Amino acid sequence: MKVALAQLDPAVGDKARNLKKLERAIVGAKADLLLAGELFLTGYMARDAFAQLAETLDGPSVRAVQAIAAEHGTHVLFGMPEREADTQRLFNAAVLVAPDGKVAAYRKVYPANFGPFEEGLYFARGEDLTIVDTKIGRIALLICYDSFFPELAKAYAIEGAQLLAIISASPATSKPFFDKILPARAIENAMPLVYANLVGTELNIVFQGGTQAIGPRGENLGRAEDFVESTILADVDLRDVPTARTFRPTLRDTRKEFWEPVAPTIPVRRA
Repeated sequence: MKVALAQLDPAVGDKARNLKKLERAIVGAKADLLLAGELFLTGYMARDAFAQLAETLDGPSVRAVQAIAAEHGTHVLFGMPEREADTQRLFNAAVLVAPDGKVAAYRKVYPANFGPFEEGLYFARGEDLTIVDTKIGRIALLICYDSFFPELAKAYAIEGAQLLAIISASPATSKPFFDKILPARAIENAMPLVYANLVGTELNIVFQGGTQAIGPRGENLGRAEDFVESTILADVDLRDVPTARTFRPTLRDTRKEFWEPVAPTIPVRRA
């Protein structure tokens, strides 16, 4: 598949402007799958405004992305504050919209709440993982800080995911960590990984980028320039996954007696 990784600088609080920027990236990329960063719809530092900006998954912003995805034949993954219709709770969500109109969402399991991060003030914790069955493959979703918990990616791999897609709002201070852990998540599960981060400055946080695609054996499939808005393209061939898992059979050799104490009941939804 042709994957576009859109490393963009969202306007805080301006959903209409950000949707137009997202559409321009989709039109220019002509890709099977496009990723934009964590909370791209509203900007990461919207803070108290999240309560007014959040939408349900059938709200106007998702409907707008459905129309764009259908017109251009692109699966679109982007971040937004999701409002749960029944409880009115807010979640930091990764939303995947398919060209046929299908919508699936993953709610961040580990909202970051340390240092400069205040996600715990605004967002509830997600309770399960999400694999989205699409015409281009089985796509597993994570958001930013979730990447630091290897049991999540491992659970996805065990459940048959073929591609790990991660959106992020990681500041410059965290970039050296992501540059180390992202290849590890790909290699240890023999699964390709695509990662899209923000750039720009929002209040006191500077987003550096580090957007990249990594093959199932850790190979570099493409990387964006730091601090610069851009959309990079990567060719990801899911036929490489069985070969990689043959030469590095970490899933075959995963021992249940050691795995279960670490992650005994991670629920994985198939959407």
